Amino acid sequence: MPPHRQDASKRTPPLVPILMLGVFGLLNTEMGVIGILPMIAERYGVSISAAGWVVSSFALAVAVSGPILPLLLSRINRKHLMLFVLGLFVAGNLVSAFTSNFAVLLIARIVPALFHPVYCSMAFSVAAESVPREESSRAVAKVFVGVSAGMVLGVPLSSLIANAASLTYAMLFFAAVTAVAFAATLRFVPSMPASGRLSGAAQLHVLKRSVIWLSLAAVIGINGALFGLYSYLAEYLELVTRYDWRTISVMLFVYGLSNIAGNLLAGRLLTGNPRRLSRIYPFALGGVYTLMLLFGQSGVVMAVLLVLWGMLGGLGGNLMQHWIVSAAPEAPEFANGLFLTSANLGTTLGTSVCGLLLAGMDTRYVVLGGLLFVVFGMTANGLRMAQNGRGAAFPFSKKIG
Repeated sequence: MPPHRQDASKRTPPLVPILMLGVFGLLNTEMGVIGILPMIAERYGVSISAAGWVVSSFALAVAVSGPILPLLLSRINRKHLMLFVLGLFVAGNLVSAFTSNFAVLLIARIVPALFHPVYCSMAFSVAAESVPREESSRAVAKVFVGVSAGMVLGVPLSSLIANAASLTYAMLFFAAVTAVAFAATLRFVPSMPASGRLSGAAQLHVLKRSVIWLSLAAVIGINGALFGLYSYLAEYLELVTRYDWRTISVMLFVYGLSNIAGNLLAGRLLTGNPRRLSRIYPFALGGVYTLMLLFGQSGVVMAVLLVLWGMLGGLGGNLMQHWIVSAAPEAPEFANGLFLTSANLGTTLGTSVCGLLLAGMDTRYVVLGGLLFVVFGMTANGLRMAQNGRGAAFPFSKKIG
């Protein structure tokens, strides 16, 4: 048992809220620019599609570094790594706020993005280890609240600040959030040396387990289903459900609140019966998408479905992280890095496939893309659970050769 798990109850303030704030800062930096892409395009004299690289290049950097940097840096004191990553994000956001060169803006986002998986993978594993083992799923779920808040609140907040003040102040908002997380980490987070952790070669050994690959495939499928469709939700609500833009804004906010509620609920469900949740979840998500396909033109039905879908989105992030980490519990940072990479790959593939369907068919049929990824994720998850039999939820309480 890690030494910092034993004295977790003596820490004041607790680690989890600080980790949640740090993750919020990083996700706010990643996703918040979506709401100000037109302003970025205007300021730097580039097209909207070119401005989109501030989002896609960030995601690509996360996907590439996810399985690499957490592994290479796993022997370094965790607190020092957290401070380094948060400091890098503060610096990157400050450069982004004041540069007049688009290439410099991209570099100022890509470099911190490479270390995004380092912080997030540590945040998940440290949260799990900072509480008694039976409470670890709830602690991780609370950190996921920071992920959801960063994704859901970052876009409207940055847009509000940019419209009320300027693009520079929106970027400074990103820097301020991560600066507060840096100060809290510096003041309250104890030193966490890397002694007793596996070497990089030993952590790589987990890739020999077929269940890891099945778990990665399941994450790509489910996350592709969630974010492939979510990327085009506003257009779907406008053209299919026929909401006006004010109602769309309200519905997106409702989705976000439901997502956060799903994160909190996930802690309870994963602590209780994770195997049952793993079995039911893909069918529940597929059921919501089927109802969207059939009744998406009804404003009342769609409002109910958005609440359910938002909760499933919050549940899904926690569940997918659990699938991969439970397959390699002795290498949590590496496993979390793999989770972040597979989740980003799922998002990229899901968005691409749903975008192709949107371009070639009626808007309502974009839901078919989500259903396609649900089936893929459901199949991979079924194989994962079948391989591990009754121990699928926590399959590696004993080491597998």
